[in-house]
Amino acid sequence: MTRALAALAAELTDMAAADHRTTVLAHSDDFAEQLEWRRLTARHGDRLAEIMDEYGWPTADLVGEEAARAAWLIAQHADRQIDVQRRALKLLGQAVAAGSAHPRELAFLRDRTLVNEGRKQICGTQIAGVRDGVPVPWPCEEPERMDELRTEAGIEPFDEYVARFAPAP
Repeated sequence: MTRALAALAAELTDMAAADHRTTVLAHSDDFAEQLEWRRLTARHGDRLAEIMDEYGWPTADLVGEEAARAAWLIAQHADRQIDVQRRALKLLGQAVAAGSAHPRELAFLRDRTLVNEGRKQICGTQIAGVRDGVPVPWPCEEPERMDELRTEAGIEPFDEYVARFAPAP
């Protein structure tokens, strides 16, 4: 890996680490903290757009597995930058088709982008809320096929996924 690509990989992983540290602010009761989260994700979305301009999708072959996953996380959280999400979705889709990225990440980003566009998701990866203690996905195109489509993308069935978040008895 060249020095420039190593620096890019470090930048992406640093951005993801900052994202993880501040995710709690997204749902804070403090509006200043919510604004801090929005500003961070906007800066990261802007930077990801620049990276995509220069390199295309930052695949694991280009920047390493950890940094490629970081790029995906940044795209996932660019919720108020739908143009960035759409572009990331297109480039990530091309990378998946070429065998250079994970279908699982594509499924999550596709669902997130669809929900942000006000459309129905495909694999049920995006949670609308919790009803009676059970996570409920945003509406899906084909809810009866949700688990089948999740399996095709390498995602566990919905009930198994949400069981991980259930409070311990």
